[in-house]
Parts: sequence; C-alpha cells; structure tokens
Amino acid sequence: MLSFYFRPDLSAGSFRTSTLVDSLLAILPAGASIEVITTAPNRYHSFNREMPEVETSGAVTIRRIALPAHRSDLWGQARAFMRFARRAKRQTADVHYDVVFATSSRLMTAALGAWIARRAHARLYLDIRDIFVDTIGDVFPSFAAALRPPLSALERWTMRRADRINLVSRGFEKYFRSRYPDRAYAWFTNGIDEEFLRADWTQGESSNAQRPLLVVYAGNIGEGQGLHAILPQLAVRLAQRARFVVIGDGGRRELLLERLRQVGAQNVEVLPPMPRAALLEAYLSADVLFLHLNAFAAFEKVLPSKIFEYAAMGKPIWAGVAGYAASFIAAEVPNAAIFAPCNASEAVHKLETLILHDQPRQDFVARYDRRRIARAMAEDILQLARADS
Repeated sequence: MLSFYFRPDLSAGSFRTSTLVDSLLAILPAGASIEVITTAPNRYHSFNREMPEVETSGAVTIRRIALPAHRSDLWGQARAFMRFARRAKRQTADVHYDVVFATSSRLMTAALGAWIARRAHARLYLDIRDIFVDTIGDVFPSFAAALRPPLSALERWTMRRADRINLVSRGFEKYFRSRYPDRAYAWFTNGIDEEFLRADWTQGESSNAQRPLLVVYAGNIGEGQGLHAILPQLAVRLAQRARFVVIGDGGRRELLLERLRQVGAQNVEVLPPMPRAALLEAYLSADVLFLHLNAFAAFEKVLPSKIFEYAAMGKPIWAGVAGYAASFIAAEVPNAAIFAPCNASEAVHKLETLILHDQPRQDFVARYDRRRIARAMAEDILQLARADS
C-alpha cells in the first residue's frame, strides 16, 4: 500500500489509508500480510511528529521514509516526492506482492504504484482523489504548458496499467470514462472518521445574537482553497457580525496573512494545524463551519473530504464551491448555504439563509461512516487479490 501520507499525519490521504488498513486487517486471510510504504509525517511544515522508520504490528508493517524539510510549493513537493519514490523503489525491490494499492491526489503516487506493480507482476488498484492533469493549469499556470503533455502521457501509462480504479468523486466520471473506457471502476468516496462519529455535537455552543458569529475553517491554506481570494473581503464586510478562525497551513498562508493586513482585518485569527481532538473542540465551539475552493474550472469535479467531517458535526455549513461539490451538498447536507467561489457579495447574502443552530444529520452520518466505506473497499481489494488465486 502506497500512500504519501499515513497516520499520524493530518491529511485526507492519511485518514483514508489508515482506516483502510484497519479494515483490511480485519478480513485478511491467514498467512497474508500488508506492507505500507509511506513518509514520516510531513503534510504541514508546522506539524511534525517523530515516528519509527519501521513499525510492525501483527500482519502489517509500516515503512516511513524521511523527507527533506519543504514548504508546499511545486518544487518543494517535487523534491520530496523524488526522495519518496527512490526509497520506495529500493524497499520494494525483489519483493512479491499480489496487489499494489496506491492512493493519489497528484498522480505521482499512482504512477509509482504502477511502476512497482509492473516490476512485481502484481495487480494494481488505484485510488484517485484528484485529477492532476486537469488542475495543473489552474493551480500552477506558469508551468502548465510545459508540464501538461508529459503528465498526460504519464497519466495514460498509469491508468492503462490499473486493474481497478476507484474514483472518490462522481464528478471525475466523465473525464476518466472518456479517456479510459475499458478500465474497471469503483466509487468509494470519502467519509466520516470515527472521532467525528463519536463527537457529541449537542455539547457545542449555540449562537448568540449578542456576540459575533464564530466562523471556523480547518484545512489546507493553498491555491486550491483560495482563502486569500475570499476571506479578506468577508472579514471587512462582516467586521461587526463575524469572527473567523482559520486552522491550518499551506503554501498560501503568508499571502492570506498579507492580504488580511492590507485590508486591516481585525476579526481573523490564523492558527497552526492541531491534533484531531483539539480540532474537534474547535468545531464544537463554532457557530458556522466554512468551506471554500478557488474559482477554477477543474475544481468543479472534486468532492472535498472536509464536507464529511463538517456535516457530521451538525453545524451550519457555509460553502463556496461549484459543480459536483455544490450539487452534492445541496442534495445531501441540510442547512448548508452554497455560494459561488470567490464571490464575497453572494457569500454574505447566503450566510443570511442559514439556520444558526445545530441540527443532527443522522442519515448523512449513517450513509458516509468511513468505517463502512473502508470495509466495502477492503473487500473489493481482496477480490482483486483472489482473482489470480
């Protein structure tokens, strides 16, 4: 199992793969084992945990590859991945695998999984969380013209070697089916982690008309989230109405802080990433949970993992998203206000439509329990392993 992030790292890939490993262990045939190739915690420069390089527990062995310190810019990520790829190739040399599983948001881990599976004569199961070729023009416009042709070729090589491709968003379907119609697809989406399933959302604070609304955002602060393009405007417009708390780190954190300084915003606090227990407390204290994706066409296909933990809390959700994410929230998440990304005027208007008290979303929580989704996905992976037995 290849995952650039694994517990205790703070990322969607980490949470997803960690739960999947637990689900596989519960149904693993006698004598079978799992080897996880991942990195030492590195998702955020400001969140670092010391972990053993090799950790074995029962039938699972976790190998963590230390990476050079880097910020979340393109070249820093590229250097980090090259270290990961070299070490992963070395650690998997001359090892027999029945199945190679790779979860990937920026294509490279998927391509590495395809290379290892080919060398090991193993079946390949890809878990695709984003379409890098589609997003590169928006997120890295300076490099898109040079990078898109080789990345498109790499994507074709990778996908055509997959025995099964899981897509976390139905918004990806048209893109992949039009290019790789002969592949076998699965649709195991993101879900709600156990910590949020156990949370007693009824213990959260109720909004009080006598104080500013507490609006909480937690997650990456990058180009994809576009907080720098919306939050300064909202902070000024809602200076007397709302207080914002942003929890996270990423490549656009400094730009966000600079733009907040430029507009003189006094009602925004930016905090570093925090462990999930503390994050849960922050959610419970919020009046409104905020979500935003930048106004890029490619992001109209994605389904942010943050939707699931937000919805589990029973809190009003204020979401600047478009395309599939907007359709999903409108259909699945009661008491959510959706506005066009980067449109502060519409955002302020839609905030007024929220019911500003907590409400359970029991049907949603039952439907998207990550443990249930991971169990079904684990069975799907083992079916692929059994295909040659």
